[in-house]
Amino acid sequence: MGLTMEMTSVQAVPDNRGANLFEADPRYSDLLALYLEPKLHAHLLPHLDRLGVLAGDTLDRLASTADRNPPVLHYRDRRGFDREWIEKHPAYAEMEQFAYGEFGLAAMSHRAGVLGWPEPLPPLAKYALTYVFVQAEFGLCCPLSMTDSLTRTLRKFGAPGLVARYLPGLIATDMDQLTQGSMFITEQEAGSDVGAVTTVARAQGEAWQLTGDKWFCSNADAGLALVLARPEGAPQGTRGLGLFLLPRVLPDGSANRYRIIRLKDKLGSRDMASGEIRMEGATAYLVGELGRGFAQMTDMINMSRLSNGVRAAGMMRRALTEALHVARNRKAFGKLLVDLPLMRRQLLKLMLPAEQARSLFMLTAVELDKADRGDEQARRRVRILTPLLKFRACRDARRAAGDAMEVRGGCGYVEEWSDPRLVRDAHLGSIWEGTSNIVALDVMRAIRREQSLEALRTDLEARLARAGPLRERLRAALERSVALAGNAAAQKNEALARQAASALYRVSAAVVMAEEAGCLAHDARRALLASLVLEHHLEGRDPLAPADTLREAEIAEALLGEQPLAAAAAHRLIGR
Repeated sequence: MGLTMEMTSVQAVPDNRGANLFEADPRYSDLLALYLEPKLHAHLLPHLDRLGVLAGDTLDRLASTADRNPPVLHYRDRRGFDREWIEKHPAYAEMEQFAYGEFGLAAMSHRAGVLGWPEPLPPLAKYALTYVFVQAEFGLCCPLSMTDSLTRTLRKFGAPGLVARYLPGLIATDMDQLTQGSMFITEQEAGSDVGAVTTVARAQGEAWQLTGDKWFCSNADAGLALVLARPEGAPQGTRGLGLFLLPRVLPDGSANRYRIIRLKDKLGSRDMASGEIRMEGATAYLVGELGRGFAQMTDMINMSRLSNGVRAAGMMRRALTEALHVARNRKAFGKLLVDLPLMRRQLLKLMLPAEQARSLFMLTAVELDKADRGDEQARRRVRILTPLLKFRACRDARRAAGDAMEVRGGCGYVEEWSDPRLVRDAHLGSIWEGTSNIVALDVMRAIRREQSLEALRTDLEARLARAGPLRERLRAALERSVALAGNAAAQKNEALARQAASALYRVSAAVVMAEEAGCLAHDARRALLASLVLEHHLEGRDPLAPADTLREAEIAEALLGEQPLAAAAAHRLIGR
């Protein structure tokens, strides 16, 4: 009964277009309030509401149009002069105005005044907004993230003169003044194996000349790109690489000496220009220490990985929102879909990974802010939480998007709806900035080299004090997960990397959700979600034992309506 009380009408083909995607996620604001200062939380709410309105209608329409009209590379103007440029559909340009301009998503971490806030906004503010924006549009979030990450890396390692020259454009919210960013790393034989980079850097006075091909360069016509190249005479491997800032236009106004050879015809994010770049003695400027290019570039890569995890969380939420809307408003066999047992189970399988990813991106964003303020233990936690989120959330998003498409049925397979774009874009997160295997191995590397596992364990153990009735079960799961990951890392057992990373991700999410439930006095839903993570992913279960369908129905009733749940009701279901 509780699930059907809110139904206003039954539709043959339920359409959620026009919904406020912030309001459609009724517990999001409460959760943000746990992590943001009260004044900042109150300040962001009208901006989140505005973005929710846009994401549910205007941005969704623009994204659909831009997806059907991918960018076109031109080599000459109509008079026959060589002039290379990428023509983008007006719908994409309009989305850029919202993202870079009105909301300042690429600038807000780096300067005061964005959205009327008197100082740079903390990472969680940016990711909280991105989480809503990506529910309408994924492709543009890549250039946004790279512009933001390039700015961070340049400010962190760049010479003062270089920063002074290029920072104003990177943090502009006026589209006429804006300089977008990118990173050119991948080569045909140097994808995940970055140490195999063959692009050559030759010193020329205070600048360098870069020669070589980069195979996969998103935001290919960005005004600035960070490039990994090997200085002449430098050793092989990642330790020999330098990091260079490559401007598209030189200080004298002339075009730099590199060409976009072609654009990629991609499965997803079709509206965003990814291309192949050939540098032919292109002028670039050294960033940071020569020979430490890869170590410095990892700062930008890790920020892009974190952004990928946030985007995966946002896409899972959009998939869940759409699936819930269909299930609550369509009948089959005389019943609303949401009242059918198998549909309830399917919706719960969409909800659980979405909620895990949301809690962990918020935690990681808060820890990143602490790390940037000098907290060494927080830095170590960010170092492991980032690849954990990138690895598992991006994997989960692929399945969630596909299962949500199935809820809509045949219409979900039609390009007029959001489902096909979600499915295509969800697959991208597991590839960009490192495939699943590479990122799982990076978790092991973080454990071996930076004592990040101990920093994470210590923090999670402290959170267990607020984990309520799940405390001891969570403690046992944490001990086993830490032991698995620690042993796998110490023994360099690569075959265990994915299993260990999944375990760490899930136990971290379960602990954090249980703690959140303890802090949300009026709503214990997150404790029930944490118990489901334990039951289905971290504790032993007989796969051939019949499910407790009565309890499952009660859990669905408690969770799928997305209304507050009393602690007593949650504890009763957890204890059964």
